[in-house]
Amino acid sequence: MQLTDYMEQILALGLLAEKGWSAEQQIACLYSCSNAPEVHYYPLTITKQNGGRRKLLVPDPLLKGIQQAILRNVLERQPVSPYAMAYHKGAAIRKNAVVHQGKPMVLKLDIADFFSSVLISDVLSACFSSGNFLPQTGMLLAGLCCYRGYLPQGAPTSPAISNLVMASFDAWLGDWGKEQQISYTRYSDDLIFSGDFDAGLVQRRVEGALQARGFLLNHKKTRLLRAGQQQLVTGVVVNEKLQVPRAYRRAVRQALYYCQRYGVRSHLANQLQLPENIIEDGQVKAYLHTLLGKINFILQIQPQDGECLQGRQQVKQWLME
Repeated sequence: MQLTDYMEQILALGLLAEKGWSAEQQIACLYSCSNAPEVHYYPLTITKQNGGRRKLLVPDPLLKGIQQAILRNVLERQPVSPYAMAYHKGAAIRKNAVVHQGKPMVLKLDIADFFSSVLISDVLSACFSSGNFLPQTGMLLAGLCCYRGYLPQGAPTSPAISNLVMASFDAWLGDWGKEQQISYTRYSDDLIFSGDFDAGLVQRRVEGALQARGFLLNHKKTRLLRAGQQQLVTGVVVNEKLQVPRAYRRAVRQALYYCQRYGVRSHLANQLQLPENIIEDGQVKAYLHTLLGKINFILQIQPQDGECLQGRQQVKQWLME
């Protein structure tokens, strides 16, 4: 097979380099994955922290490996908006929260069906444009990252792509916010504003700009929080000093206490309302990893929390047993 320019450009990205396949086999495989996404995704429903359900589309190992290579070799090499506070190296919930600390007003808006509202045309223009890739290369890469013409939530490439698609919107809104003395950040589909401003005006302006780009607001999740209320930004209280909500900290400390007093397996059995003898080791490990994640979240915001520092060491010890 005689390689064309775009084929050489695709192969240079090393999307299937570890397979040891011929150039012809690699190109055929990439087109197969791009043209028949239904074959390479499976649905998965997970439980969110608030008890709700989230539906994902997860790629199979072959497509996932290709997408991870696109993420490493293309997407992560592109600059990210300073207003984007998720899905990139150096991003942190604390960095997002501190922008809005001690403000008289916090407005939170949510983009409805965020990932599925990003179309393949958006992906092509934001990530694989003709300025960087030959047209055929860009179309193939965009196809490998999309499912039936939109961005699937569950693919490893989707978070980074969403940041790149929203970059021009973030820049426009951030610049406007500076003119109005309004602080702005975006954490995935959450748009957060703080300062002293006309919330109705901000919401109308944002909604119009989003609609022009094919997005809608989820009005059920709109929140306006004033200084006299608990102002919660991505799970962090930002009224005066940054802190994790008291109820969250209490629940974590209580879990540590019960694990220490009764044993992890016994506590988990009580939580699940199951006999202790049917609790499997894998369930215990999964629970401990979840508990460790909650402790690390608290320590990210309140690094001097003595109980959590001790608790983290204890959980790590349990995981090694």
